Amino acid sequence: MEQLGPDQLKKLWQSVECKQVAEEEYAFQEEKLLDAYSSVWRQALLLNGYTDLQESLLSELSRYLGCVDVAEIRRRCQEAVKTIKEGWHEKTNRLTDRAAVEQFYYYNQAMLYELMWWHSLDEDTDPLGYVTALHFGQQHGCQSYLDFGAGVGSGGILFARHGFEVDLADISSALLGFSKWRLDLRKLEGQYIDLKTQGFPPEAFDFVTAMDVFEHLFDPVGAVEDLGRAMKPGAYLFARLQADSNEDRPLHIVKDFGSVFMRLAELGFKEVWRDDWVWGHMAFQKPR
Repeated sequence: MEQLGPDQLKKLWQSVECKQVAEEEYAFQEEKLLDAYSSVWRQALLLNGYTDLQESLLSELSRYLGCVDVAEIRRRCQEAVKTIKEGWHEKTNRLTDRAAVEQFYYYNQAMLYELMWWHSLDEDTDPLGYVTALHFGQQHGCQSYLDFGAGVGSGGILFARHGFEVDLADISSALLGFSKWRLDLRKLEGQYIDLKTQGFPPEAFDFVTAMDVFEHLFDPVGAVEDLGRAMKPGAYLFARLQADSNEDRPLHIVKDFGSVFMRLAELGFKEVWRDDWVWGHMAFQKPR
């Protein structure tokens, strides 16, 4: 089985430390691998007629929102983090009011802009963790996929493009609606779970991603239990369970994931893979 990208880079750096490979060679191979991952991501998300990912994503927002001024869409994307931060502090009692937080995600349109801009890879390569997840799922023969906290649906698009049965779950009806519109636009199949009103089907999925979502949850331990029931025996959970302190992202209300790791262990989940080199994701397997 071919090593996943983060493992390849970590092994190569170990060769650098042993003076077997020059740092310049490592830098070249790192750029090559990230370019390959970026290509997979771009080819999945690009609309027909586009070659630039950022232009394609801005065009999608323009079409969906009925705003023909793409420059204005770009401006809103670039200011989205600031807009979200200001809206959060103005309207949300983030420590005690769960309903207020749910309403924030539902009504704050800036989330569309922030996530689409992030997925353009303009700021960092973190969304390429989805490509690592895709390769992991393919290597383990997975087919039925759930993206928990699906956001704007880019992960669902990526997996659907590669033949997975795709379910997208989110607490925001607005984000789910946009995700459905995006998959429909590409003539891709998907199922959608609004977590405010729906639960997960039991033992339905053999692969689940939770990409940068647990830090947003009021009840992360409860989410682990819900996902555990939704996963088939032997299924995999691929997640990033960490959140750096960042004053620009007050929506990260969970900083300590100890209770999440503890509950996973109590439910019999075993850690089967960890990226401690590039993006920091982990994979856990549910007992068979």
